[in-house]
Amino acid sequence: MKEKPFAITLDVGSSLANRTGAWRTERPGYVDLLPPCNQACPAGENVQQWLYHAESGDYETAWRQLMRDNPLPAVMGRVCYHPCETACNRAQLDHAVGINAVERFLGDEAIRRGWHVPPPAVSTGSRVLVVGSGPAGLSAAYHLRLYGHEVTVREAQPLPGGMMRYGIPRYRLPREVLDAETERITALGVTLECGVRVDDVLAAQRDGAFDAVFLAVGAGIGKRAYIPAGDSARILDAVSLLAGMEGGEPPLLGRRVAVYGGGDTAMDAARTARRLGATDAVVVYRRTRERMPAHDDEVAEALEEGVRMKWLSTIKHADGGHLSIERMRLDDTGFPQPTGEFEDLDADTVVLALGQESDLSLLRDVPGLTLDHGLVQVADGLMTGRQGIFAGGDMVPDERTVTVAVGHGKRAARHIDAYLRGTSYDPGDRHAVAEFGKLNTWYYSDAPASVRPRLELARRVTTFDEVVQGLDESTALFEARRCMSCGNCFECDNCYGVCPDNAITKLGPGKGFSIDLDYCKGCGLCAAECPCGAIEMTPEDDGAG
Repeated sequence: MKEKPFAITLDVGSSLANRTGAWRTERPGYVDLLPPCNQACPAGENVQQWLYHAESGDYETAWRQLMRDNPLPAVMGRVCYHPCETACNRAQLDHAVGINAVERFLGDEAIRRGWHVPPPAVSTGSRVLVVGSGPAGLSAAYHLRLYGHEVTVREAQPLPGGMMRYGIPRYRLPREVLDAETERITALGVTLECGVRVDDVLAAQRDGAFDAVFLAVGAGIGKRAYIPAGDSARILDAVSLLAGMEGGEPPLLGRRVAVYGGGDTAMDAARTARRLGATDAVVVYRRTRERMPAHDDEVAEALEEGVRMKWLSTIKHADGGHLSIERMRLDDTGFPQPTGEFEDLDADTVVLALGQESDLSLLRDVPGLTLDHGLVQVADGLMTGRQGIFAGGDMVPDERTVTVAVGHGKRAARHIDAYLRGTSYDPGDRHAVAEFGKLNTWYYSDAPASVRPRLELARRVTTFDEVVQGLDESTALFEARRCMSCGNCFECDNCYGVCPDNAITKLGPGKGFSIDLDYCKGCGLCAAECPCGAIEMTPEDDGAG
């Protein structure tokens, strides 16, 4: 039986067996439902499966299950905004399972112990060019290499990682973690060429004799906005600020810094400014907090570090260390409108965090390839209109996060592999989702969520040390065991114990149970007492063979 310390189980019944199957109007059946955490994961992780292994303390098996879908668990355990936890059924009982924290623990444990993935035994002889070494590019390269293809990754920057390195500050993602997981991918035989810019994708494909191309160019260009400014105004974009922190001298921002924008990049820029010595870092945003695209955790941590927020405000003019700020109001549609009310704000530097876009100059004159509003249009399999050229990550229409990009890389790899083999990839039908209402939550005892420790505030604003810390082993194990195994049997034996007809047979560890319908009278006790909703009753006519 699988140990589930936070689920109450029952003893086996002792009634005599009788052939009562003829009385039945409904029959029970075991189901395999899609856990909501799995459904919500943009990287397509089998979250419940790796938690199942982690809760038994088999961390390496859990990590290897994770690596089937995501080659960057230590990175994702730090920078993913964990939509899996938003979807987690346990959140309706007490608090969501700390999936992201357990993922980070497994990723860090793999680095500490030196776990690696074995390279493919056979090579297909097919060659794939990946342009960009960010999360989408590294994910695609990893999966394509495991399929047996020869993969070359070309990166314009001197070091790999794309926007993970040049767009995410070190206090959120230490570079030694990124480097360790990148090196594990290249150890599979992936060729990584840094400082090599691809200016013409068709020429690169032709000259390198590549059979397919995956485009994974990150959004590394900051969008600009026209702000009337005097000659002495100092204005730069947030992308350049964050990229400038990698090597060389950090930029000089002054003591007073205004960041214009409301996304996560704006929070990163303001928090970076504080660490660079700014005594006053203020975010100027033209809408309200409720309409701010930045994630709640990012805003909360920025406020803790002394970043000020000016909601419903826009910059009208900048000059000589001073800004003219106009107050805004939201109309009935939620769009900001000017009020004609102004105030002054002192600022030595203005940092623009108004969005980002990808450099698509390498796609000039590619027949069949369609661009729309700076994005590459792709089919469901992420192939562009040009045969054999695929695209993903920041340069296609989708949410721009590391997790989404990792998922794009895996999906593209599957379709590229099928393309190279002359077939098509069919993901198959998805199972129905396990709903909270189908769970018997009485069986799950109270188990409050673990809280990840954070660096003390004094060090947060004076260093780039990592802010959010990881869980220790005992806490990670506790957190993994909070999983309720929604919609899938974890062999608690409750059905076996409550069946009054002894109609349920144990098939052995890991094999589940079978129901002898000759003895089952369809009372439904097994379904009613199943903690995780893995037994469903169906009308006898529907289930009759």
